[in-house]
Amino acid sequence: MLELQTLYFEDLKVGMSEVLTKHVSSSDVVGFAEVSGDRNPIHLSEHFAARTPFKTRIAHGLYTASLISAVLGTRLPGPGAIYLSQTLNFKAPVKIGDDVIVRVTVEELMERGKRARLSCACEVDGTIVLDGEALVKVPGRADGPPTERL
Repeated sequence: MLELQTLYFEDLKVGMSEVLTKHVSSSDVVGFAEVSGDRNPIHLSEHFAARTPFKTRIAHGLYTASLISAVLGTRLPGPGAIYLSQTLNFKAPVKIGDDVIVRVTVEELMERGKRARLSCACEVDGTIVLDGEALVKVPGRADGPPTERL
């Protein structure tokens, strides 16, 4: 997973981005089903999924979206960032065994309230499978180090 990186509001610049690549395993999907309670058989049963248009098991859409959260909470902006909102547009399925590339990019910085608007995209084999936009509150240097904010 990503190594923690702490960026303060003052460190951010429009155009900055971070990328995470995650291989989607069966155990990831089963674990997400356990945590979320979403046990839809399209995610868990190869027999069931074979009769769907996808022909195989697919990952939960919100599992894929959670990879965006991993980037926001660990790298850009990192520890101390607070999610305010997230839009999600699901464009294609993510299958077990896919490698998802997640890219988060700073699109706008709002001095008032120390907020950042970030574009978010997930792709598999060059195809966008999910995109959207996040709004986060970012700590400033005057707020102290992340350990003092806990």
